[in-house]
Amino acid sequence: MAFTLTALTDPLPFDDIIDVRAPSEFAEDHMPGAINLPVLSDAERAKVGTIYVQQNRFLARKIGAALVARNAADHLQGALADRDGGWKPLVYCWRGGQRSGSFASILSQVGWRVEVVDGGYRRYRRLVVDLLYHQTLALDLVLIDGGTGTGKTALLDHLGQAGAQVLDLEGMAEHRGSNFGGWARAQPSQKMFESRLAGALARLDPARPVFLEAESNAIGSVLIPPTLWSAMGQARVIRVSAQVAARARFLTTTYPDLTEDRARLRDRIESLRPYQPRDRIEAWLGQAAEGDFEGLAAGLIEHHYDPKYRRALNRAETAPLGEIALDDLQAPDLEAAAARILAMV
Repeated sequence: MAFTLTALTDPLPFDDIIDVRAPSEFAEDHMPGAINLPVLSDAERAKVGTIYVQQNRFLARKIGAALVARNAADHLQGALADRDGGWKPLVYCWRGGQRSGSFASILSQVGWRVEVVDGGYRRYRRLVVDLLYHQTLALDLVLIDGGTGTGKTALLDHLGQAGAQVLDLEGMAEHRGSNFGGWARAQPSQKMFESRLAGALARLDPARPVFLEAESNAIGSVLIPPTLWSAMGQARVIRVSAQVAARARFLTTTYPDLTEDRARLRDRIESLRPYQPRDRIEAWLGQAAEGDFEGLAAGLIEHHYDPKYRRALNRAETAPLGEIALDDLQAPDLEAAAARILAMV
């Protein structure tokens, strides 16, 4: 039986969502909450595809059916061994074709009330693309703007704790948005980032303001889709500032992965050679080697980040809704700033 997805906010009356595509397909992107029970591994999928194109279509289907049956048996005896008779799964593959249909047929023979996503992952992906690339975003966005190290991400956390609607783009992108902002693990694919973003946007209440950080159109290797990017260009802005010393102290606590990994930190400094004089790069490398992280952070703020931020401010076309100057960036200071921001909107 086919199940039709009509909107990203549709309630799904199923106990599990099962993605039967190969692991590499699942890793690139998948429906929210789905588990991966591949009926063909990446190698098996490639093998069957090669036989289908280069040898014989019937032989490819025969070999593929045998592999699907074998893998389905492994799932029944493994991941699905504890499911009882009332279990109701939703299954999908790339386009709602042979892989999901074959697996669903086996599950239905067990006696489970299984349904297949009509159109498969491609149907879900079309909903995501429509929201992020074709619709107009009817949300009241409020950008938290400020130089590097002014605690913008932490402010979003405090706003969320106060009950405000928050959109954490850097969390979804798994990147802190600056040259030194990469996390130790790889970023999600563009499609995975868009899935996370579309799901978050679909859950927001358009009658209430939504707070997010001011960003460039790229967060590390992922791009902000045009629907949101256009809305951010029209958003209200609240600017946050703090003295360089306070920001430098704050950065040393928010980038522990870099201070603990001297090799990564050195690589990040080296990447600035095209933009900074040689003697400054050597001084920063020396500070990193000696563990003078506050001094290094202060130098980066003064000579790298703040000049870029000032150029962006000079291009800004509208005055901010409000400005908040912070003496320090400890939790109480940020909590108080979040309260002030809420009072402004």
